Amino acid sequence: MSFRPSRSLVTGASSGIGMAFAWELAARGSDLVLVARREERLERVARELRTAHGITCETVAFDLSVDRAGAALRQRLVGDFDLVVNNAGFATQGPFVSGSGEEFARVIAVDVRAVVDMCNAFLPAMVERGQGAIVNVSSTTAFQPVPSLAVYSAAKAFVQSFSQSLWYEAKQHDVKVFALAPGPTQTEFFEVIGEGAAVAGRMQTAKQVAATGMRALDRRSTPPYVVSGIANSWAARLAALAPRRLLIPFVARILHPMRPAPPS
Repeated sequence: MSFRPSRSLVTGASSGIGMAFAWELAARGSDLVLVARREERLERVARELRTAHGITCETVAFDLSVDRAGAALRQRLVGDFDLVVNNAGFATQGPFVSGSGEEFARVIAVDVRAVVDMCNAFLPAMVERGQGAIVNVSSTTAFQPVPSLAVYSAAKAFVQSFSQSLWYEAKQHDVKVFALAPGPTQTEFFEVIGEGAAVAGRMQTAKQVAATGMRALDRRSTPPYVVSGIANSWAARLAALAPRRLLIPFVARILHPMRPAPPS
C-alpha cells in the first residue's frame, strides 16, 4: 500500500537527502513545508517542485540549533502534518581534544536536541488523530563508535535509540516513527566530511536513501529502524557482533581527515 500524505514537513531540505525526500513526496502529491537555513536554495527547490508537480510548497528559513526549535517552528506553521522528516544534521571531524565547545554544542543542538524538540512539537497531534508518521534520519555511524566523529556518531546513536522507543509508543496509536540510517551518501555533507576513496566508491545516492525511507513508510508494519542499502545493512549487523577493541581501530583507519559539514 502506497503511503500518500497530504501534507509533509522536511527539514534539511535545501540539498541532499532532505531534498530527495521532498521530490519523492511531491511525486506522490503531497503538499510540502521545506525547512533549512539557506533561504535562497530552499526557495529554488520549492519553485522546481511546484513547477514539476503542481503542489503547494512553503519554505521556512530556520536554524534548528536554537533552543526549543520544534516549538518555535510549530508556532510559525498553520495546520497539521501527515509526515515529518527530521533530516537536518551537522557534523565536525577531528580528534575530540582539537574540537571546540561551540562546534560540539551545535552538533548536539541540531542532531539531538532538535530531533527531540521536533518530535515533541509534532507527534502529540498525530497521536491524537490516530494517524501520521515521523522519520528521524540517523546514520550507520550509530552502530559503532567512530573516532574523529565522536560527538556525531554518539548523537546518531541517540537518535537511533530514541526513535525505536517512540516507534513502540506511537504504534499503539497507529502512528509510525522510525529511524532511517543511511551510510555514506553522495551529498554535500559527505563531500565535505568525506570518508576516503574506498568508501566513496560504495556511496548511495540521496534518491536511493529517500526511496528506502518511502518504502518503509509504505509497509503496513514499519520496523523500528531501517538501514539504507544491502551492504550498509550487513555492515551494521557485523558491527553489532564485532569485538569493540577490534572494530574501533578498524573504523578509525578507514577515515580520512574531514572538515566541518555545511549547514542543511
